Amino acid sequence: MATLVFATRNRGKLVELRELLADRGVDVLSIDEAEARLGVTIPEVVEDADTFVGNAAKKAREVSAATGLPALADDSGLEVDALDGAPGVYSARYAGEGAGDAANNVKLLAALDGVAAARRTARFRCALVLA
Repeated sequence: MATLVFATRNRGKLVELRELLADRGVDVLSIDEAEARLGVTIPEVVEDADTFVGNAAKKAREVSAATGLPALADDSGLEVDALDGAPGVYSARYAGEGAGDAANNVKLLAALDGVAAARRTARFRCALVLA
């Protein structure tokens, strides 16, 4: 059975990937499980790229290097057209480091104040990278 490290500590994402790969013969490990099983420490990856692909690639490469195993990483966020694609890669920290969803939503709605409903188009973008 092949082993893959999913570069996340998010249980929901881990469950989802395991379900998708259940019949493919792939043992999917979280970062925490990889550390415990392999006896390694995987450093926290700083997401400082200016694209989702850049952040996902950085995470996948660093986790693969730390474990010696293939690693899959994702980065995702909201892109609002009226805000020229913001919050984009800053979606999780749009209202500042440590801010939660509620604070991010408040800031987003404030940024959209005065923007007509018809112009409030957006998309959720996700990039996956295997290293």
